[in-house]
Amino acid sequence: MKIITREIPPRAAWALEQAGVHPLLAQLYAARGVLGKDELDDGLARLLPPAGMKGLVEAAVLLADAIAAGQRLCIVADYDCDGATACAVAMRGLRLLGARNLDYLVPDRVVDGYGLTPPIAQRVKDRGADVLVTVDNGIASVEGVAMANALGLKVLVTDHHLPGPALPEAAVIVNPNQPGCTFESKSIAGVGVMFYVLLALRSELRQRGVFDTQNQPKLDALLPLVALGTVADVVKLDANNRRLVAQGLMRIRAGALPCGLAGLFTAAARNSKVATTFDFGFALGPRINAAGRLSDMTLGIECLLTDDSARGDELARTLDTINRERREIEGGMREQAMEIAESLFDEGDEPPAAICVFDPDFHEGVVGIVASRIKDKLHRPTFVFAASGAPGKEHELKGSGRSIAGFHLRDALDLVAKRHPGVLLRFGGHAMAAGCTVAEDQLDVFEQALIGVAQEWLDAPTLLRRLHTDGPLAPEYRRPDLVDTLHHEVWGQGFAPPVFSEEVEIISQRLVGEKHLQLKLKHQGQAVDGIWFGRTEPLPSKVKLAFRLDADEWQGVRRVRFLVEGAEY
Repeated sequence: MKIITREIPPRAAWALEQAGVHPLLAQLYAARGVLGKDELDDGLARLLPPAGMKGLVEAAVLLADAIAAGQRLCIVADYDCDGATACAVAMRGLRLLGARNLDYLVPDRVVDGYGLTPPIAQRVKDRGADVLVTVDNGIASVEGVAMANALGLKVLVTDHHLPGPALPEAAVIVNPNQPGCTFESKSIAGVGVMFYVLLALRSELRQRGVFDTQNQPKLDALLPLVALGTVADVVKLDANNRRLVAQGLMRIRAGALPCGLAGLFTAAARNSKVATTFDFGFALGPRINAAGRLSDMTLGIECLLTDDSARGDELARTLDTINRERREIEGGMREQAMEIAESLFDEGDEPPAAICVFDPDFHEGVVGIVASRIKDKLHRPTFVFAASGAPGKEHELKGSGRSIAGFHLRDALDLVAKRHPGVLLRFGGHAMAAGCTVAEDQLDVFEQALIGVAQEWLDAPTLLRRLHTDGPLAPEYRRPDLVDTLHHEVWGQGFAPPVFSEEVEIISQRLVGEKHLQLKLKHQGQAVDGIWFGRTEPLPSKVKLAFRLDADEWQGVRRVRFLVEGAEY
C-alpha cells in the first residue's frame, strides 16, 4: 500500500478560512476541490434548476394529464436502497400532488432479474395500470418498454444508469446520462432524478392553476429519503448531491423524518438527532438492501411508506433481522470466496489482473457484497457469480462486479461482449459496479476475456493500492468536539471523509474478538487509543498509519480514538 497525502491549494484554504470556515475544515475542503464558501452553501435555492434535465417538461405534462384524467399509475422500482427510496419518493410525492390511483411493483431479484422486463410489463397491465413509471431502472429495458407499448401502456422512464447502444421507445425518458441532456450533475442517484420529476410536475400543476405558490404541497419532506438513497447508492457526492444530502440530514436531525426511517435508526442503534452520512451508508442502507437481497424489497418500501409508527418500528425490526441473516450468509460466503480467489495465484505472487469466483452454493443476493470485500483485499476488479434461481434459467450464472479506480467496469463488459459475442447474455452498470449474466459453460471464456481487458487497461501504478489521506493531524485538533464537527459534515463517494496519516509509535497492541487489532499509540507525544478492524497481523513499533477520527466514551469521559485504515512500512 502507498499512502499519499492530498495537496491542499493554499489560496483556496486561505480564502475559505477568511470566509469564516473552521481552519481544519478549510484545509479538508480545499483539498477536495472547494474554491469558495459559496460552494458550501447547501440551501435549497442553490440546487441545480430542473430546467436543464432533458425530458422533465414532457414527464411533468404526461403525469399531470394522467392525474387529471384519473388514470392509474404504477411505479416499477428496483430492489436496492436507491430503488426503494426512489419508489417511496414517487409514491409519497405523487400522492401529495394529487394522484389517487397509484400502485407500485418491485421485481424479485431471483425470479424477475433486473429492470422492466416483458413479464413485468404484463403484470403492470394486469393490475389495470394506464401509465408505467420506472424509477432507478428502465434505460436498458428496450424489450420491456416495447412490450409495455404493445399492451397500450404509456411509459415514463426515470433512471440514472448509463444507456446502452439503443434507447427504449418510451413516451418520455428522464435520465441525465442520456444523449443530449445538459443537466450538470451526471452523478445524481435514481431517487434524485425522481425528486426532480416531482419538482417539474409541481411546476406544471401550478401553471395549470391546480396550486399556487402559497398552497402548493411542500416536497422538502421527501428529502430525508432522497439523502438516504443518494448516499446508499455510492454515487459521487458532487455539489448538487451534497446539497440534497445536507438538506435531508438537516430535517432528520430536527426530527422531521418518516416514522419507518425513525424505526430504522432505532433498530440500528443509531441516534437520528446526530445523523450522519455514515449512518446512511453503513446502518440504514444495508438494512433496506437486505430485503432485496434475501427477501422481498416490498418490505423495505413499505417501511419507508408507512405513516404508522408502530408499523414502521415492526418493519424496521424485520429488516434488521433479515440483515443479520444476510451478514451470516455473507460471512461464510466471503471466507469461501476468498479461499477460491487466493487459490488463483501462488503465495508471494501478484493476483491476476482481474478476479472471477463462482461456487454452486453461493447465494446470488450477496454476490455484490462479497465481490466488494475481495476487491478491497486484493485490489483487483472482481466478479462473484452464483447460479440463477430463476425457473428455466438453471444453467445461467448471475454475477456482480466491483472495480478499482482506473478500470471502468461497464465499459470492460461492453468490450468483452464485442470480442466474444454471445458470452454475456445480459449486462449493465457503472464504472465501479456492474452486473452480468453468463451461461455456466461460458464462465471460463468470460474470465479469460475479462483478464485480457484488465491486462490491457491496468498498469503497475494502477494495480498498486493507494490510500489518499489529509496528512498529519495537528495535536490541537485531537478533540472530541472536533470529531463531532467532522462527523456533522457531508462526506461520501467522490468527497472522501477525512483520513489523516503520519508516523506514530506503537506502545502496545493486542487482538480483540480474534479479528481486530487494538492499539495504544503515541501521537505527537500523547497516548491515544486506536483500533484496526479486520486486522490480525501485528505492527512494527514505528509505522506510518492512515486513520479516521472517532470518539468513544468511558466512565462518562469522551476521548478521541483512531480508526486505522491502512499502514505503510
